[in-house]
Amino acid sequence: MTMSIAQRLRQAAADLPCERVSLQSLAQAHGCATQGTLLLLMAAPCLLPVPGVGSVLGLGLAALAAAMWRGQATENLPERVGKIELPRLWAQRVLVLLARTYAAAGRVARARFTDLACVGRRSWTAATVGLMAVIVVLPIPFGNVLPALALMLIGLGLVFRDGVAMILGMMTAALALALTAGLVSMVWFWGGEWVTRGVLF
Repeated sequence: MTMSIAQRLRQAAADLPCERVSLQSLAQAHGCATQGTLLLLMAAPCLLPVPGVGSVLGLGLAALAAAMWRGQATENLPERVGKIELPRLWAQRVLVLLARTYAAAGRVARARFTDLACVGRRSWTAATVGLMAVIVVLPIPFGNVLPALALMLIGLGLVFRDGVAMILGMMTAALALALTAGLVSMVWFWGGEWVTRGVLF
């Protein structure tokens, strides 16, 4: 099944017909949507240096996190996110990245510790996705990489029912949160010091 998804995504990347491609089109190329696959689809572009995409996708991820928190099954991209258009080259790169991700995961991921690989109402998974969405929206250079990686690992955990992938995703999310908090604290400290110097001098 994993290889068929990877092959379908590679074929879709080769067959993209337009100069600009919407995320909804990428979702349709992906096939059957679940919370895990939607996480992967929205997180993957955040790993690529596509200007402005992270801000909108962060809002889409926050909407997905809210649905998870309420215990609602979500099978569609938020309308605003689905309308985002990428240049054909970047759309191809997203599909190829997803294809490689599924192919690599298919070799190591399997159903294990399945109690961890689920999303319940008011779950830690939903809260983690929401926190990562907030970090994705923040205007931090290269600040999308770790949260996007965490979300992709969590998405793979949900798709493959793999608790190990979920644990790795949570650990990556904790690292992303710690680094972001440290950076924000440092900016706050130095920024406050600069303001104080400006007032005094």
